[in-house]
Amino acid sequence: MAEVIRMPLLSDTMTEGVIAEWHKKVGDQVKADDVIAEVETDKATMEVMGYVEGTLLYIGVEKGKAAKVNEIIAIVGKPGEDYKPFLEGNSGATAAAPAQQAAAPAPQAAPAAVPAADDAALKEALKNATVIRMPLLSDTMTEGKIVAWNKKVGDTVKSDDVLAEVETDKATMEVIGYADGTLLYVGVNEGEAAKVNGIMAIVGKAGTNVDAILAAENAAPAKAAPAEAAAPAATTGTPAAAPAATAGSDGRVKASPLARKLAADKGIDINQVVGSGDNGRIVKKDVDSFVPAATPAPAAAKAGAAPAAPAFVPAGQEGYTDTPLTQMRKVIAKRLSESKFSAPHFYLKIDVNMDKAMEARKAINEMSPVKISFNDMVIKACALALRQHPDVNSSWMGDFIRHNQHVHIGSAVAIEDGLIVPVIRFADQKSLSQIAGEAKGLYDKAKNKKLQPQDFSGNTFTVSNLGMLGIDEFTAIINPPDSAILAVGGIKETAIVEKGQVKIANIMKLTMSCDHRSVDGAVGARFLATLKTYLENPVTMLV
Repeated sequence: MAEVIRMPLLSDTMTEGVIAEWHKKVGDQVKADDVIAEVETDKATMEVMGYVEGTLLYIGVEKGKAAKVNEIIAIVGKPGEDYKPFLEGNSGATAAAPAQQAAAPAPQAAPAAVPAADDAALKEALKNATVIRMPLLSDTMTEGKIVAWNKKVGDTVKSDDVLAEVETDKATMEVIGYADGTLLYVGVNEGEAAKVNGIMAIVGKAGTNVDAILAAENAAPAKAAPAEAAAPAATTGTPAAAPAATAGSDGRVKASPLARKLAADKGIDINQVVGSGDNGRIVKKDVDSFVPAATPAPAAAKAGAAPAAPAFVPAGQEGYTDTPLTQMRKVIAKRLSESKFSAPHFYLKIDVNMDKAMEARKAINEMSPVKISFNDMVIKACALALRQHPDVNSSWMGDFIRHNQHVHIGSAVAIEDGLIVPVIRFADQKSLSQIAGEAKGLYDKAKNKKLQPQDFSGNTFTVSNLGMLGIDEFTAIINPPDSAILAVGGIKETAIVEKGQVKIANIMKLTMSCDHRSVDGAVGARFLATLKTYLENPVTMLV
């Protein structure tokens, strides 16, 4: 069945998006992870993925034109598939559509995806109802978890009502349906996740045949599953005593490999376990719940025999707790694994004497309207150093290296669900107090899950600081699409030799992880030398 791609909600204030660029044309093959278009919102220009596979059958909005959120911008399906039922009643059909449609193969080239009767019911249902799909709320999002529904089935819904709150990999955001009518169907329960573009809800005229829409959604060709032989009927009688494990015709006890391993690890005789699986087969839960039968008391020790040590009895049982992954943790795992195993990391370390920086910070804070932290000073120093070493302020793009002309510093923040990187834009042009004020605001929003996509995207370099947690030094994984990340350790009193004399200095250790595809060792070393100069002589940051 053809899949509709709608204008996603890319920020909480977005009502429409302008198609900045189409990366596919009608007739092209589309993969689930292909970027089909770039959309300019009120906050930024972001990539849109269709998350479906097939042939691009229809483009509803020309490049440079705008589409309302949830309006159809494209349709993907089988070559020749009839997609017109989706367009009936859709406000997004533009005058340019016929020219786009002409390039698609003739509809009769392929059989109808659903029977004619169901097709008629689908057309009628789509006239009277709007399908609300899980929007793309961040550029890395693949699914969203429903935190709360603000409406229930049967409620009247207005186009600007907030239907639900959705937790993405980055933040919790509100989803607006942009449709008037009655909430006819809710497809995802609170606490459950839906894939991007999956049906969240259906809003429309009371009495609309929702089943026709849902049946069409599930009408994609199902993979034929191999037929399985029916299991013999279980016996109905209950024996007076639990039998031992059932053996097969060859005398071998029937048990799953996992059950056997678990029994061996726990020291349980598999022959004593009663199986609850097919034909008495022992499975994991049987071993987990197995309680050994009481054994008779040992015979009295023989005269003259040495007394045996008392048997060890554990105070508790083996156990564990499985914690479901949050959307944020899933994406952290995916993106950092991709970075670590695709980007060839190398590491550069340098010690920085922070004596003058500590004196300067104390003096600055006596006058600054906001408190300046050492991390703020590191961000400012990095921004100025990047301006002098643009090769570090770059991104590996596969076929080319992108040298960014702006300096946007990401500052990693640990929150309850994982790690997020708010971005301080144009950090090289801002004063220390401006950086400190903006950073504090972003950190507060991150901890309260109020960050918006424009707050955590667009970084060109990242700073990760664990010094305040007592870590002397560490290495960090590069935060895509950056070419480097700076790991900042704590400031520690250290004995150093200066002009032949031993003295105590406040030393901070910095480690920079570099992507060797875009940053060479000498380039990274020169950047760190400049950064060290700024931090050891903070007055130079004011020049």
